[in-house]
Amino acid sequence: MTVPESRDADVVEAADLPSVAEKETGVLGAAYRALSVGIVSVVLLIAFEATAVGTAMPVAARELDGVALYAFAFSGYFTTSLFGMVLSGQWSDRRGPLGPLTTGIASFGAGLLLSGTAGTMWVFILGRAVQGFGGGLVIVALYVVVGRVYPERLRPAIMAAFAASWVLPSIVGPLAAGTVTEQLGWRWVFVGIPVLVVFPLALALPQIRRRASAPPDNQPASFDRRRIRLALAVSLGAGLLQYAAQDLRPLSLLPGAVGVALLVPAVLGLLPRGTYRAARGLPSVVLLRGVAAGSFIAAESFVPLLLVTQRGLSPTLAGFSLAAGGGTWALGSWVQSRSRVEPYRERLTTVGMLLVAAAIATAPSVLVDSVPVWTVAVAWAFGCFGMGLVISSTSVLLLKLSAPEEAGTNSAALQISDGLSNVVLLSAGGAAFAALGGGTVTHSATHASGSHPAAFTAVFLPMAAVALAGAWVSTRLRERRP
Repeated sequence: MTVPESRDADVVEAADLPSVAEKETGVLGAAYRALSVGIVSVVLLIAFEATAVGTAMPVAARELDGVALYAFAFSGYFTTSLFGMVLSGQWSDRRGPLGPLTTGIASFGAGLLLSGTAGTMWVFILGRAVQGFGGGLVIVALYVVVGRVYPERLRPAIMAAFAASWVLPSIVGPLAAGTVTEQLGWRWVFVGIPVLVVFPLALALPQIRRRASAPPDNQPASFDRRRIRLALAVSLGAGLLQYAAQDLRPLSLLPGAVGVALLVPAVLGLLPRGTYRAARGLPSVVLLRGVAAGSFIAAESFVPLLLVTQRGLSPTLAGFSLAAGGGTWALGSWVQSRSRVEPYRERLTTVGMLLVAAAIATAPSVLVDSVPVWTVAVAWAFGCFGMGLVISSTSVLLLKLSAPEEAGTNSAALQISDGLSNVVLLSAGGAAFAALGGGTVTHSATHASGSHPAAFTAVFLPMAAVALAGAWVSTRLRERRP
């Protein structure tokens, strides 16, 4: 839904319009400084977890005899986050974003502790699922905070700040996590991260309580039970579909069919009408987010495993090879935040998707021993620059096309598209990887014992094709004017 120009979407609360001083300051001005630092710190925590856990994951999977279930450790997170996103959207629209944000951070930390103390791969995956539920609550609540507190002209800047918060974790996270993994063990990577939650909570929550805790006017007090049921169907269907994809037995066709039967109608009910056919405007914005995030994350999840098992890199070096991507992602997000590029935002997303497709297609070239290992690092730096252009732009466009009372629901739809595509594409990639012998890795050596290079190729090349399709979707973000 396009917000009319006469309708001010820059409200802090329904009856609390921003003052002139607030309109004249930036995201780090006196009016917004504490809130900006607080919510960016929350994103920083999530970013550090993602980079650190990604580095430790190959070792954890190998020690828990779970390399064949490697994709579950990632997509289990995204599966439960789908329900968390819808619940957070309902919760935020009706009662404000404070509740889902605090509950989400608590769940996020509890999941890390459960994974860090796991004795089997399935318990480890359960911890990731608890963590994913918390992550789903947090990310949608943060979008609602941005939509309610920051004026439209400052939203690209705060989205760029979110992206910039990935730079330090991308550089320090792999090195720190790799060192901890090699010296103390991978468990300390998971157990140590929850300590970092104290600072963002202390700084952000008082500001959110004061400025964005009240729901908009004309919102019903009760949750939309239909959307909650659809969210449960999406999560359950995604879980069954992933189980079927990993099992690879004829009997698994039954849970796979049930998963699809639950998933398809529920997704159609939760996403904007016309998303599946890339209708212009908001539906294409939501679809592009899923295509971009799903193809890139599904491919990136296998990069450390590729470098550790096929080229003999240590976990530290494998994770560090992706470090430059944090900086280029932030650079791409900063580029889209410049006011002079606003008229060309749709073109920027097209360029971004082409860079993402090229990066994913380049990654399996290191399966050839004569290709330098650093080729992946260079390609991923360009791919992350493209992701910075696309992800931040879709967030800005979504808030621009949403009325204040729809910010939670539409933000949830954006994140559902993001998370669901991660689940589906990780399931597909994991099934292809397992079917071609990708899960056969020894415990004592860094090189694969029986893994065929085709297992990795079957992950990366289809994801590159999906990203290329996203370049076409990016041409349909602008609504046709009458």
